[in-house]
Order: sequence, then structure tokens, then C-alpha cells
Amino acid sequence: MRFPVLQNVEAYWDRLRGDRLVPDRADLDPRQIQHALASAFILERLAPGIARFRLAGSHLNELMGMEVRGMPLTSFFLPESRKRVGAALEQSFRKPAKVWMALAGDRGIGKPPLDAGLLLLPLRSDSGEISRVLGCLATLGPVGRAPRRFDVRSTSVTPILGLGNTEADDTLDADWPTSPLPPRPALQDVSGFAEPVRDFRPSPHRPDRTEKPHLRLVKSDD
Repeated sequence: MRFPVLQNVEAYWDRLRGDRLVPDRADLDPRQIQHALASAFILERLAPGIARFRLAGSHLNELMGMEVRGMPLTSFFLPESRKRVGAALEQSFRKPAKVWMALAGDRGIGKPPLDAGLLLLPLRSDSGEISRVLGCLATLGPVGRAPRRFDVRSTSVTPILGLGNTEADDTLDADWPTSPLPPRPALQDVSGFAEPVRDFRPSPHRPDRTEKPHLRLVKSDD
């Protein structure tokens, strides 16, 4: 495991949950994950596939180069990955489910290779709805020039059944979501829709071709 801090946060969440479907937000004790606080965060669901940071550790601010509280989770991702992140995030709230993601940082001047792991764990809010997430974003490598955004390499979604049980992981590769391509239809003869071809006939008003090129001067006093 390249990111043991994620495993530690997940283990704490499992203990907190017990036989419940998900633990309550009010049950969290930051002292129990003190080693992970710099990379940990709390999300609040705003709409399907959209959640913002309510609390965020200092490492997330370092990655973005600014205070991230109030920003959406998708702000940490490249545009082509945001739809996938939103879909996985929504599964965490709705199923509910645990979500693991393997990430790769964007590259450029002052941006060395940066691998990362993201963990999303659903929580029940004070109103009784599953509208919070305990998360952790751990990185491996120098941060370099901020902001650093990520591409999704793989996603693993583990639905929660209750009574301390979970379903088998639904592992999704870097091309998720995918669907089989429909069979290519056989080519058919559609010549019946083509217009008849007409022979080319030169205009009778075309001037005779001469051997020497010439110019015609047109003068106007208007």
C-alpha cells in the first residue's frame, strides 16, 4: 500500500461505524486521526455530484496554493476527470459507498511527477441525511508549483450493506465509465439516392483560347 494514511483513516471510520450503515458526523474525533489531519477533509453535498469543502487540512491548501474551504472537490481535478469524480462522489452519498481513487498529478514547468490516493467515506449529518464525507488526499512526491490538479487513473467503489458489511469492490479502470461499442452496420448500396451524372459541356460563349496570355485593361473615370 503506497498510502498507509488512507488505510488508517478507513480503519478509524470502520471502528466508528460499528454495525451502523454509516457513522455520524458528530462522532468524529480529530485526535483519533491526528497523523492524517493535514491531508483530511470534510465535504458537504450541495447537489448531485457536487460537494464543497467544509474543512480541509493544510496539505490540500498547499496543493492548491490557496485556502480551499468552500471550493468544490472537483477543483482538484483536470476538466476531463471531473465528470468521473462527480459520478463516484454521488455513489458515495447515494448507495452509500466507500470510494478509492488512484490519481496522477498534472505535469508542466515546475510540476514534477506526483502520485496521489483519494479516499471518500460517507457520513450522516445532524439532520439524519447522508450528506457529508470524510475524505483524505495523500500524495507521493514533491508538490512543486501550485496549483496541482489530478487525473483519475482508477476508481474503486465499495457499496455498504449495513451491519458492518460491504459488497465486493466495483473496480473501474481509467476509461470508466465505458460501454461496449455497438456493432458497425454493414455498408449498403445507396446508389438509388444519387443524382444522375451529367457530361461536362463547355459554354458556347467562352472566348477562343490563344497561345499567348493577355490582359484586358478596364478604365473607368467614375
